[in-house]
Amino acid sequence: MDAIDRKILAELQRDGRLSLTELAERVNLSMSPTHRRLRALEASGAITGYRAVIDPNAVGMGFGALVFVTMAQANRDTVPAFDAAVAEIPEVTQALRLFGDPDYLLQVAVADLRAYERLWDEKLSALPGVARVQSTLVMKTVVDDRALPL
Repeated sequence: MDAIDRKILAELQRDGRLSLTELAERVNLSMSPTHRRLRALEASGAITGYRAVIDPNAVGMGFGALVFVTMAQANRDTVPAFDAAVAEIPEVTQALRLFGDPDYLLQVAVADLRAYERLWDEKLSALPGVARVQSTLVMKTVVDDRALPL
């Protein structure tokens, strides 16, 4: 990956809807090499997809929680089962496996406190291999979905 590839990635992080013409113009290349580089970045896995960034409040999902999960035992049976179960919960917008304690950090988006209570009672507390679930409610998002510093 060279400086031009990094420019392409930086521009697409700022605006994933750029046309090929606009992208080529911004990185000072003609369309054909820009297109080749873009396809190579996609094929290599550097670009994993394109999506719209949605304001959670605008769609009624403005109540956020960070959920810390400590496993009873994190082993080759419980970890894959937990990972698979978490992946099936749509309200979990991010799930990170951590070194140390706790074992996982989940980011959750729901409509309100009542919806979070339901999610906790019905899904989070029933996840396989869990010893403890602790929640912290999000007061305010200060930095969200920041682009990588390329």
